[in-house]
Amino acid sequence: MQSSVRWSRKRWPGPEPIAKPLIANLGQPQPPSPSPTINTVQQTLADPREQGRAARPPLDAPAPLRLWHLASLDAPTVAVTWTMGFAWAARIRLPGWVPALVALTAWTVYIADRLLDALRGLHSGDIHRLRARHFFHWRHRWLLAPLAVAAAIAAFAIVFVLMPPGAGERNSVLAAAALAYFSGVHSGRSLPRLRFPAKEFLVAVLFTAGCALPALTRLRAAGGHTLPSWPLLVLIAFFAALAWLNCHAIERWESPGLARRPSRIFAAGCLLGLAGLMLAVVFGHQQPRPAALITAGAASALLLALLDRGRSLLTPLALRTAADLALLSPVLLTPLVLLAR
Repeated sequence: MQSSVRWSRKRWPGPEPIAKPLIANLGQPQPPSPSPTINTVQQTLADPREQGRAARPPLDAPAPLRLWHLASLDAPTVAVTWTMGFAWAARIRLPGWVPALVALTAWTVYIADRLLDALRGLHSGDIHRLRARHFFHWRHRWLLAPLAVAAAIAAFAIVFVLMPPGAGERNSVLAAAALAYFSGVHSGRSLPRLRFPAKEFLVAVLFTAGCALPALTRLRAAGGHTLPSWPLLVLIAFFAALAWLNCHAIERWESPGLARRPSRIFAAGCLLGLAGLMLAVVFGHQQPRPAALITAGAASALLLALLDRGRSLLTPLALRTAADLALLSPVLLTPLVLLAR
C-alpha cells in the first residue's frame, strides 16, 4: 500500500494545483465522492428498452389524415357515417340529399366554430387554448370562410327546394338549439360562456340529434317494415354517450392542466364498450341491425380507451385525429349492408 502511494505521488503534479481548489472550496458542503464501481454498474445495467422509449419520438398522423382533421372534414365524415348507420339500423332508405345536407351543415358549423375560437383567442391573447386546427383555420381563413359560406348556401338551397315542409319544421328546432349553443359559447362578456363539461355535453347532444333526426322522423312514415322506436332510441342514447366520451377525451388530452390529473377515460371507455357489447347481446336475436351498430360503437369506445392509455406514443395532432377515426367504426359494417340489399 505504501509503495503504491509513493508511486502515485511521483506521478501526480505538485501540491499547489491540488491545494488551491481545496482551499477555495473549504467550508462548503461537498458531495460524497461517487463509487466508481457502483455508478459504473448502475449505468451499465440501465434497461435499454426504457432508453429506447425515451429516445423514440411520438408518432404523427399521415399527411392526408392531418389535412382531413385540420380542414374540419372529420366532423362531416363522422356525421354522415352515423346518419347512414341509424337509417340502416331502422331499415329506412334515406334520399340522397339527406347525407349531403348533413355533411354541408356539419362542415359549415365546425369551420365557423373554429374560426370564432381562433378570433377570440388571438384578440384576447389567450393563445394557449388554441390548437393546430384553430391556427390552420385562421391561416387559411380567406379560403375556408368562403367555402363555409358556399356550403351554407347549398344547405339552405337543399332545405328550401328538396326538404318536405314537415321535416323543415322539425329541423328548425335543431337549428334553434344550435344557434343557442353558438350564442352561449361565442358570446361576448355580456353572456357567460359555457365551460367544460357543459360545452362538450351540448356538442354531443346536438351532434347526435343531427345524425339521428333523419331516421327518427321517418320511422313512422316508412310503414310496418321499419324498426320499433325503442331500439332506435337506445341506439341513439348509446351514440350520445360515445360522442360525449370523444369530446371529453379530447378536452382532457388537449388541456395541460387536466392532462396531468388522473384520467378516468380508460375506465369510462371500457365501461361503455362493455355496456355496448351487452346491449348487442340483448338485441342480437330480435334486432340484428341495431346490435351490429351498437357493436361498432362499442369498438369505438374501446379504441378511445386504448388511445387514452397510449396517448404518450402519439403527437397531439395524431391523437386528435385518431379520436375521430375511432368513431368511423360503422364503416366496418359495409359488407353487411351490401349483403342485406
